[in-house]
Amino acid sequence: MNITIRNAEFEDLDAMIGLLDELFAMEADFAADKAKQEKGLKLMLDGCGKHRCVKVAEAAGEVIGMCSAQLLVSTAEGAYSALVEDMVVSQSMRGSGVGPMLLNAVTEWSRLRGVTRMQLLADKDNKPALSFYEKQGWSGTKLICLRKADIS
Repeated sequence: MNITIRNAEFEDLDAMIGLLDELFAMEADFAADKAKQEKGLKLMLDGCGKHRCVKVAEAAGEVIGMCSAQLLVSTAEGAYSALVEDMVVSQSMRGSGVGPMLLNAVTEWSRLRGVTRMQLLADKDNKPALSFYEKQGWSGTKLICLRKADIS
């Protein structure tokens, strides 16, 4: 099967929202909410390229995976770091090599922007995801993620 990794477009919104439904079904901290996911994806796509990117994997004209990255300034690194989010491959395509292709695409995007460290959050109980990231060269840290929601 021919798989293409490309920049996401607004026409991909419905497919990406479907992928986020699959992702959030696996995560304890988030729930699928089409309106919120559409709003967030539109924010990511608007002006996408310089400080943020969304990549999709496409096969036979269908979006089968996605991954995004955003630049942050790291005072520890004295350079940009990249926050990777929304890494998901459709259930039917997992294990086909799409995940590494997506991560490589956002890694290359990051490298071209001077990023010296990439980071991501993963559900601590999602053993397949943690195993996947480890196989891709990612490692755990002593840091934990804290969150404060609904600050409006």
